[in-house]
Amino acid sequence: MATISLRHNPQVNNTNQQREIITEEIQGLIRVHRDGRVERPPIVPSVSCTVASSSERGVTPKDVIINKETNLWARVYVPISSHTKPLPLLVYFHGGGFCVGSAAWSCYHEFLTHLASKANCVILSVDYHLAPENRLPMAYDDGFNALAWVKREALNTSSVQKWWLNHCNMSSLFLAGDSAGANIAYNVATRMGLASNTPMTPLSLKGIILIQPFFGGEERTSSEKHFLQPPNSALTLSVSDTYWRLALPLGATRDHPYCNPLAHGTVKLRDLRVSSIMMCVSEMDILRDKNLEFSNALAKAGKRVETVVYKGVGHAFQVLHNYQLSHSRTQEMIAHIRNFLNQ
Repeated sequence: MATISLRHNPQVNNTNQQREIITEEIQGLIRVHRDGRVERPPIVPSVSCTVASSSERGVTPKDVIINKETNLWARVYVPISSHTKPLPLLVYFHGGGFCVGSAAWSCYHEFLTHLASKANCVILSVDYHLAPENRLPMAYDDGFNALAWVKREALNTSSVQKWWLNHCNMSSLFLAGDSAGANIAYNVATRMGLASNTPMTPLSLKGIILIQPFFGGEERTSSEKHFLQPPNSALTLSVSDTYWRLALPLGATRDHPYCNPLAHGTVKLRDLRVSSIMMCVSEMDILRDKNLEFSNALAKAGKRVETVVYKGVGHAFQVLHNYQLSHSRTQEMIAHIRNFLNQ
């Protein structure tokens, strides 16, 4: 995996002898121009679903179209093992601060292939629309629409998606994601709970898995203030602030409910209609304290929360870091997720 250098750096560039003002930049990942143009350098390669590593690990991946008109799609991972009963369905949302990333990124393809194989679950990895072109709540809309699509296809006896849906236990649905994707998973779960007039049968949400969830607030936590991150860290404080400026509705602060689920006026956690939650926290992550604060709030609201702190690693270690400790911690995370899915 290539080293990713991230820093917020507004600047003026000369291109084709014209001065182009860049209003926001996370170096190597995204540039936003004053005229509205957005550039995303291909720092992480995208891979097709036919790469050899998937079949070698006993998983069949395939891309599926959810909505052709809006270009909403997903990548499905189905274990090839000779299972005799339907498997849990894990709907996954990738990270990237709502602004970068893809279900086709090689790091996510590798991680989810491994997860589907080792945890023995079917995974639907949703490629949602990105900010700032599509600010929140667009990603939440995409997540909820993906679930509505699964519901329709599951009820359609002649659906062309039966090749993978028939492997799924629809009463064992889990939502999961890392970083911004975990934020999406939480908000989609919240929306499912509030949509009592839109039954999701045969889907039944059994739990959510929040990996280093991307939440924040105007008030800085201790880990945000005191954890010094190297320039090539997956998430520094300035990078986090840039993502929120690009993703939140125009004029919103970091105490908006999309960013701060504990702020005044947000949905009450006890109204979240899921009892089991897994919280994966990285010890060296600037989000550590916010993650632990949210985990404690969920527990106080009566939810069963399984919180795991992964020692010695930082944000997104399971997809962006390629060294021995991160590899070991990733294997631990996958084992923890497998146990959570099957308890």
